[in-house]
Order: sequence, then C-alpha cells, then structure tokens
Amino acid sequence: MLFSLLFTGALASGHARAQFTAPAMSPALTAAQLALVVNDDEPNSVAIAEYYRQVRNIPAANIVHVRIPNRPRKLSADEFATLKKQIDSQLKPDIQAVLMVWTAPYAVECNSITSAFTLGLDAGLCTRTCGAGQPSSYFNAARGLPYGDYKMRLSMLLPTESVAQAKELIDRGVSAGFRVQEATAYYLMTSETARNSRAPFFPPAGRLPSKKLNIKRLRADELDGAADIMVYQTGMARVNKLETLKFAPGALADHLTSYGGDLLGTAQMSSLRWLEAGATASYGSVSEPCNYWQKFPQPTVLLQRYLSGDTAIEAYWKSVAWPAQGVFIGEPLSTPYRR
Repeated sequence: MLFSLLFTGALASGHARAQFTAPAMSPALTAAQLALVVNDDEPNSVAIAEYYRQVRNIPAANIVHVRIPNRPRKLSADEFATLKKQIDSQLKPDIQAVLMVWTAPYAVECNSITSAFTLGLDAGLCTRTCGAGQPSSYFNAARGLPYGDYKMRLSMLLPTESVAQAKELIDRGVSAGFRVQEATAYYLMTSETARNSRAPFFPPAGRLPSKKLNIKRLRADELDGAADIMVYQTGMARVNKLETLKFAPGALADHLTSYGGDLLGTAQMSSLRWLEAGATASYGSVSEPCNYWQKFPQPTVLLQRYLSGDTAIEAYWKSVAWPAQGVFIGEPLSTPYRR
C-alpha cells in the first residue's frame, strides 16, 4: 500500500509513530522556478551551470552571476551577507529555489550555506552547536510553494570538483523522470549505536507495488553489491563498499554523522562520496550537531514526500526539522515519482 504519514504532536519529541495511508500527489517545482547561481571566478562552475541550463531548459533570466575568489570552505557572517545581497538582487519574484553551482563555500560560521540562505543565519547556535536548532516551518509540508507560501527560497549546492562527474549527476537527475523503475529503499541500523537515532523513524519493510519500490530494514554496517538503490540511509562515520553499489537515477543517500557536510574535509566521510558513487542528492552537517534526529533527514518523511512527486530539493528540505547545520547537495529537480 502507498503511504503518507499522520504525525501526532509527539513527532517533535521523537516519540511519534506513523500511520500509513495513500499519499496525495503534489505539484513539483519546475525549471522556471529555479535560479542558477554561478561563480564566475570558478571555470568549473561556469561550465557546469551552462550544461545544467541547457539540459534543464532553465530560462536565461534565472541565471545569477557572483564572484567568490579562492573557493573558501567557510564564509563569515559579513561575507555571506554581502553574497546573499548580490544573489537576492538578481532574483525574480517567482523564483522558489536556488541552485548554487559550486562545492565551496559550503558553510557560514557554524551554519551550512544552504540553510543560511534559505532560513537566515542562526548565529546563536554557534555558541553551542549541540543545542536545539531553529525549527523549519517547511518540515513535512504537504502543500504550497516554498517562497510563495512559506517565504523560503530553498537552496542546494551542485558540486563542481569534476565537470565530468557533475554532468553525470545532472543526467541521472534528468533521466529519473522518464519512467518508474524497480528499486529498493534501504535503511540500516549499524553497530555505531549513537548514530542510530533515526531508526525509530525507518518506514516499515514491505513493497509498494504501484511505485515498484521495495523497502528493506537491515542490521548491517554497509550494503555490499546492491544494484537497485533508490534510498540509502544509515548511521556511520564512514560508509564502506560504496564502490560495489549501483544507484537508480534519482537516488537519495545520506549518513548520520557529525561532519558529512564538511564536503572537502577528511575527519569523516564527506557527503560528496554519495554523489560520486551514483546517488543524485545527499545531505550532511557542517558542524558538530550531536545526534538529534531533527538535524538530519527524517526517513519516513523523506520517502513519503519523494513518493508524492516532490523534487529532490523539496523532499530533502521537508525531511529536516532543524536544518541550520545541514548542507543539501545534488541535482534539485530530480523527480522519479512525479505523475
């Protein structure tokens, strides 16, 4: 049976249970509602943005040009304020989401650049990054335009470390909309106990026939050889055997760990590894969040919203209750279940 969630008020405290019914289909964002932000100081950004513009048919009026020299990983609050002012001044009123075509910068103080852009900088969180984040009014939203109804322009990064890999990523997002294919959503409870805080929200195992989707819940530290992945959510500092896997076009994958969003860091596995392995979108935190499930994609919300026809950027943003420290990366318009 297809499902949607009827959440109780206990969801915010982490003790909710889900009731499953048929999900309502929702209209997804379109290319006309997406702005591309290009870093003219980075040749890869320019080349990848032009490719994306062509294959997604992004209107020329939606292209925003900025200059960010030296690709800093983190911006100060003042540097970000200047950048955001430049971007905002070039956006049309009907723009609902923004795709920043670069890998770095990906942080603003202790916040991610995507959350700082969409929600505003939560500077207070930086004095105690393990504290509660500001709640997102877009969490588990069933209806409405992000900017039109919630005054939030969603944002995502399209990484630019490799032009060839970026083009492959974009192509996966585009091809995801061609047809519904047989696939599996995998949810892993691992030996790293502290990173299993999302496990109570794993959707029940079973099959959704009309979506050709199987749901599997496993006790394992990694998948090995799976060739049909649409969703892969786990809790590990480093996820092994990614090279053995095959992801379906439009696949979403992320791991609950402290620094997955430190995209160019080496302390833990970067969320970039998911995209390099074949996923189409991912998420990770840029500063120590502790293991609040609210700071990471909530598994059932993410799956339900994606199955309802949302784009990857909408489904991922709707799945994070406290997104201040998390960076969203990938191809935003992927919609494998859009009717």
